[in-house]
Amino acid sequence: MSGERLIYMPLGGAGEVGMNAYVYGYGPKGKERLILVDLGVTFPDMDTTPGVDLIFPDIQWLAERSSQLEAIFVTHAHEDHVGAVAHFYDQLKAPIYARAFTANIARRKMEEHGHPEKAVTTVSAWPEITEAGPFKVGFVPISHSIPESSGLVIDTPKGRLVHSGDFKLDTGPVVGEPWDEALWQSIGDAGVQALVCDSTNVFNTHEGRSESGLGAEIEKLISSAKGMVVATTFASNVARVKTLAEAGQKTGRSICLLGRAMRRMIEASVETGVLTDFPSTISPEDAREIPRENVMLIVTGSQGERRAASAQLAQGKYNGIELKEGDLFLFSSKTIPGNERGVIRIMNQFSEMGVDVVDDSDGRYHVSGHANRPDLERLHKVLRPQIIIPMHGEHRHLREHVKLCKSNGMQGVLATNGTMLDLSGNRPEIVEYVETGRTYLDGSRKIGALDGIVRDRIRMALNGHVTVNVILDEEDEPLGEPWCEIMGLTEEGASRAPLVDVLEEDLSQFLGRAKGKTLREDDVLEDGLRKVVRNSAQQEIGKKPEVTVIISRLS
Repeated sequence: MSGERLIYMPLGGAGEVGMNAYVYGYGPKGKERLILVDLGVTFPDMDTTPGVDLIFPDIQWLAERSSQLEAIFVTHAHEDHVGAVAHFYDQLKAPIYARAFTANIARRKMEEHGHPEKAVTTVSAWPEITEAGPFKVGFVPISHSIPESSGLVIDTPKGRLVHSGDFKLDTGPVVGEPWDEALWQSIGDAGVQALVCDSTNVFNTHEGRSESGLGAEIEKLISSAKGMVVATTFASNVARVKTLAEAGQKTGRSICLLGRAMRRMIEASVETGVLTDFPSTISPEDAREIPRENVMLIVTGSQGERRAASAQLAQGKYNGIELKEGDLFLFSSKTIPGNERGVIRIMNQFSEMGVDVVDDSDGRYHVSGHANRPDLERLHKVLRPQIIIPMHGEHRHLREHVKLCKSNGMQGVLATNGTMLDLSGNRPEIVEYVETGRTYLDGSRKIGALDGIVRDRIRMALNGHVTVNVILDEEDEPLGEPWCEIMGLTEEGASRAPLVDVLEEDLSQFLGRAKGKTLREDDVLEDGLRKVVRNSAQQEIGKKPEVTVIISRLS
């Protein structure tokens, strides 16, 4: 029918790295049947989101159309792709489809949040397809830094779409399926209307390296170590954990895994059959009893996470294990932008202990899970799509990816979060912009990024806080003197007197001068007291604190 259209719209992941959520739709305008590809999270930092636990995409547009949503398809089990499925299940109530390893992780999340595990359906790899309304979706194996990653073939009445997911072209990934160019070639031979493609490493001009090339260098490093060896990497990078464990085993060391996420990922890999020959491990109790030179720990916390095993070891002990001078700590990982401060803090803590710290600054102990520029070009040529839509990247990555497409004579279009594209014809058309943003998990509650809660938290952190208490009698006259409580402020100011005393004196003078109307109206009185505190504090300590005024009236 001519009135039907094929649309694509990212709600997260296009213009940022993290919290991926991509909507596809087909049908009459405004009544399209929809599918969602991935529903992930990103992580907060103390500078911009203090106290926040997780950050989600804003799915209000999709939640308002939940009756049109046929299914959610999850490409792989990284948190930025699967981490929000359980948090939003109540709002979306759509069936979730994933391959075995990813489904295992998704079910654990559903169980933790009290949702039915049966909402997650395990599907097999291509050529098996899942029908969801007008869509026929198949999971095509592709290598990445976690087992059973998949790109998606999405066949529609208006043509074939390919969603690359996160990928690299690795013919020796250690764990998981290798890059199968002939398979992807056959998918492209059927004709591809649009490729929605990973952009993470578009600025890296070198060909991607294989996971299988790391083992020898890591083994050489471990062989040179005299004391205990500790290595950290992403817990989800099961192939790297295996590479590390095998290198340690070959050098005669017993392997101990530390950190809940690390154990959970290995357990899920074994349960689903993607990992069958992992070296035997020992418990932390056994690791404490074995000579240090015979032990290798593989631990969580490669990004400086404060509660992970790496940070705990850097602060003293973890599970009774303590690092000492002469031990070796290896970061077999790339530091994600924004996490540098936490990682450097841990490195320095280890250095103070006399522990030798090795990172991946020379590229010998880590390879990326994302396709570099030459590999992106290779996938473009294999699939030969009419349209390429960059995703999974900051704005600069998406823009550079579009430039790359055009330089090779291909049609690229920039679509950031909230940009709805009509893909029905041979040229994409921007048909709508939807307001998108972020949702914060703050404790156990979801809050909007613009609700002001986190903003107020930041302002208190920057400026400190003063609580002012005032009691008024039945005649609206002050009863006694006002008093203050301060938090996050220096106790003495420029006048060399206690700050609280200065503030209380200035407040008393204000109340003594206040007219009847000011004392009768809480809003006017509160505003006046707040101005006194902020101005006095500015003169005393050079800061204008946040102020809470409590007015008590005796009736």
